[in-house]
Amino acid sequence: MQVLKRLFDFYINSSIHVALAVCGLVWVTLLNFNVGANLDFIYFIFFATVTGYNFVKYFGLAKFHHRSLASWLKAIQIFSFLCFLGLCYFTFKLKTETLFYFTGLGVVTFLYAIPFLPKKIFLEAGNLRAISGLKIYVIAFVWMCVTVIIPLLNEDYNLNNDVLIEAIQRYFYVIIAMLPFEIRDMRYDSLKLSTIPQRIGIARTKIIGILLTVLVFLLEFFKDEFWLNKTIVLGIICMLLLTSLLLSNINQKKYFSGFWVEGIPILWAILVTANY
Repeated sequence: MQVLKRLFDFYINSSIHVALAVCGLVWVTLLNFNVGANLDFIYFIFFATVTGYNFVKYFGLAKFHHRSLASWLKAIQIFSFLCFLGLCYFTFKLKTETLFYFTGLGVVTFLYAIPFLPKKIFLEAGNLRAISGLKIYVIAFVWMCVTVIIPLLNEDYNLNNDVLIEAIQRYFYVIIAMLPFEIRDMRYDSLKLSTIPQRIGIARTKIIGILLTVLVFLLEFFKDEFWLNKTIVLGIICMLLLTSLLLSNINQKKYFSGFWVEGIPILWAILVTANY
């Protein structure tokens, strides 16, 4: 039983779960717009997500404790390096234009993790992550680009009105999905980060999340191409998202946000595939 728990913890902590979630959202976009799936692109997204997330999460730990890393962190480092090699391999399989788009997002990820700002002005960390109130919007923007805009540009799809609505929906979806994490982390986050729950409290945060969830669903009816099965699936996802938000509190179960909330896009991809 301990072995299974350690494997599950590695699955979560090594960012495999979040990478599958990102790939799930990419898959949802491709099927929603009836675009053929490029598996090389999907593999690139998976390896890039693992590499990027682990870089952001563990850069500081590796920097200050390199000689005395815990065994679990060493395992994650090795896994991240292997994923980086996979990222390099599939980089050569992408279009030049697509690589250009990802380079811009890569710069944002780098600045998000690496100190480059005056620390006296921008908190102790000196990076984008530390700028008051910016974190959730940066992550939502990156996820929107990676899971909606770039996959369609990679397939030379015309960025029409429906794509714009899908991008807005995805942006708000990510913000809503992050709220349980921000509620969970209220005990540990510096007040200077000025997260949404820190600024307006948990109750008002949930109200905003409810309104955004309703907006995400209603925006589906403004698309030029309306499909009932896709709308039903979106409704199920919105209900799950809403339920997870309402159940969120500071004293969450260990895997509530990191597994269940993070895993909603995986279920979304399965449901869309089943109804395709």
